[in-house]
Amino acid sequence: MRNLILFIRRYFNLLLFIAIEAICLNRVFSQNPFQQAWFLQFSEEWMGRLYQHYADVMQYFHLKQVNESLLAENARLRNQLLQDFSFPDTSRKLIRDTAQHRQYAYLPAEVVNNSIVHANNYITIHRGRLEGVHAHMGVVSSQGVAGVVVRASDHYALVMSLLHKDFRLSVRLKRTGDIGYVRWDGEDPATALFSDIPRSVTLYKNDTVVTSGFSVMFPPGIVVGYVEKVAQQPASNFQVARIRLATPFSRLRYVYVIENLQAPEQLQVESNVVSP
Repeated sequence: MRNLILFIRRYFNLLLFIAIEAICLNRVFSQNPFQQAWFLQFSEEWMGRLYQHYADVMQYFHLKQVNESLLAENARLRNQLLQDFSFPDTSRKLIRDTAQHRQYAYLPAEVVNNSIVHANNYITIHRGRLEGVHAHMGVVSSQGVAGVVVRASDHYALVMSLLHKDFRLSVRLKRTGDIGYVRWDGEDPATALFSDIPRSVTLYKNDTVVTSGFSVMFPPGIVVGYVEKVAQQPASNFQVARIRLATPFSRLRYVYVIENLQAPEQLQVESNVVSP
């Protein structure tokens, strides 16, 4: 205690200056939108760099798993390249245009920060605006869906994880094609809820749940998870199933950001729809 008092007495003026400076900066950034926006971007860049250094150290302990994951992903992409193309129907008088137009491109990115223990979890990736990443782009791992980009700086991007209470994803049951939604209930980072499934649909354990394609962020057919347990709702015409998520969020090291090259055209068409 004596040493603490001596330390405060010796550096009192410096400590007082730092305290007053911190109060002034807090008032400037909290009451001025321009300075606040600048500070947020600056802090994201530096926190991203700090996470990058931490990730560089940790990645040496996961090189074997990462290599195996990358090899499996490369094999999967080579076998499914046609899924990245759309085939517009331009038939007229039984003449069909066979031209193929690329719709989706995948941008690899390294995960430098990832949370799984909160109600609202986020992922930071080392790829930003200058590398082609912007908000509202889907993010997947080599195993399945991971999240959606919500904000990007020059070289980093913040991703809303599937493990976020506000995340909703349109999906379908691969075996039958029935549509539903996946959301995280905040309990287990390895599972989520598959809801809005008609009671007439029979669910089996290990049924595969995939993206529906009813979104400009994710192409159809990307694995989301596998059915583990079904819960009947007596007062409803729908049922809820708990699924095992395909993406291992606790071991997430690399992801792919999905660029939908035809999204602007689709959004423009849909924006012209007049509601009755």
